[in-house]
Amino acid sequence: MDWLNTERRYGRVSVTLHWCMVVLLVAIYACMELHGYFPKGSAMRTGMKTWHFMLGLCVPMLVLMRLGARASGRRPVITPLPPAWQRHLASAMHLVLYLFMIGMPIAGWLTLSAAGKPIPFFGLELPALVAPNKALARQIKEIHELGANLGYGLIALHACAALFHHYIVRDNTLERMLPGSSKGIRTPITHGTKS
Repeated sequence: MDWLNTERRYGRVSVTLHWCMVVLLVAIYACMELHGYFPKGSAMRTGMKTWHFMLGLCVPMLVLMRLGARASGRRPVITPLPPAWQRHLASAMHLVLYLFMIGMPIAGWLTLSAAGKPIPFFGLELPALVAPNKALARQIKEIHELGANLGYGLIALHACAALFHHYIVRDNTLERMLPGSSKGIRTPITHGTKS
């Protein structure tokens, strides 16, 4: 696999950033969902909340790296080329995902700031973005929680679209982003031809 994107598939940089984001989002959601199983005030509950905050704040940095990689190289062609409406829908979905991945950590940072709580980041304490305001903290927290629930749907739609293209349409949408050598990539089936 090449380091940079080629006409046929994403390069090692883009593939690594994509799958690192997947692992990061799984870890963030796991910390969010699992912390409630531990008693309030316990070290495990506090630790999971802290890791949720810290990992969440890593997301925008990874997004910026992904956008840089995306802007610096070509985008592999989907073969066979999907209809224009599917391409526009995919572009809109990617935009919403990027807004989600940038907006959610900022909302979390604002929530902690407005609540007057420290903003931990791997041994550092980040500055507050707003002055303490309990009412504002509650409002932003509600938005953050709604966004987290919507995130499940966005991530599921993204994964389902990739699987739909792979197993139903049988194009190379998913294969362009899979890790590993390009030697094993199958040639997509061209509709309307007999094998």
